[in-house]
Amino acid sequence: MTNKWLEINLTVPDQSVDMVSQILLDLGCTGITAAEKALDTFVVPSPESLANDPALKAYFNYPENVERLCETIQQELSSLTGLYPELAELQMDYRELADHDWASDWQQHFPPFKVGDRLVIHPTWVDWPKTGNEVVLTLDPGQAFGTGTHATTGLCLEALAEHFASGQPPLKILDVGTGSGILAMAGAALGAKEVLACDIDSDACRVAAENVQQNQLAPLVTITKQTLDQISGQYELVLANILAGENIRLASQLVERLAPQGRLVLSGILIEQEQQVIDGFAPFKLKQLSISHRDEWTCIVYQCP
Repeated sequence: MTNKWLEINLTVPDQSVDMVSQILLDLGCTGITAAEKALDTFVVPSPESLANDPALKAYFNYPENVERLCETIQQELSSLTGLYPELAELQMDYRELADHDWASDWQQHFPPFKVGDRLVIHPTWVDWPKTGNEVVLTLDPGQAFGTGTHATTGLCLEALAEHFASGQPPLKILDVGTGSGILAMAGAALGAKEVLACDIDSDACRVAAENVQQNQLAPLVTITKQTLDQISGQYELVLANILAGENIRLASQLVERLAPQGRLVLSGILIEQEQQVIDGFAPFKLKQLSISHRDEWTCIVYQCP
């Protein structure tokens, strides 16, 4: 018997994608893809074309009552209208998918890609012939953020790859809010000898552990559900691809985990929140190495004295 899936398309503000995605996962969503809007650079799009282009596709095992699930989603997302008023007029539609349709949709949204000169990330359904000194990671979408295609993860990967290319690669890495484990795995694959990846979400820890095993990096990467205040030691590179507010709240703990001359990479920061994060880390007298942008997101790299 062929299993059925339900694909729900939602139009949401770009800045709300992470929060909306987490709510959908909490409601039993088995996977999410972010659909980029295809815009012609030289043609101003009509409001209708924007409205009909869903930002998210969420996949569920086909429920007994589709309308009830949609109503529940509407109710849960209404809690975010204080931050994102546009969600008060949430547009949502759905369609039934067979198993082969589900696989096809995942594949469309997760092509292989390269970061820097060496790192390649690809899904299992695509063969990538390794050449030269390339480092190849295999990663499939799952119930955790971080396939590398989202701007926040991509910016972190680029900062990570740049650090390894600098001539002084980090031997110990701490990945805070690891999600799929992609940043931790990239660090280990590029040459780190010890990587600790933490996440307070049990599903994220499970998915990250599976990805680490699949890439045969278990001897180098440890996945833990410990919170940052439960982690000791110092690291030459600390990665925090979390929301701006969390970066600020955890600022002192993040800095405490830095070894002398260690680097701190902060991402998950909207451009309009950039100055708030800079102000939040100002008391720690870190050297600001770089600020990079992609879409509406910012990545800040600091170095400890």
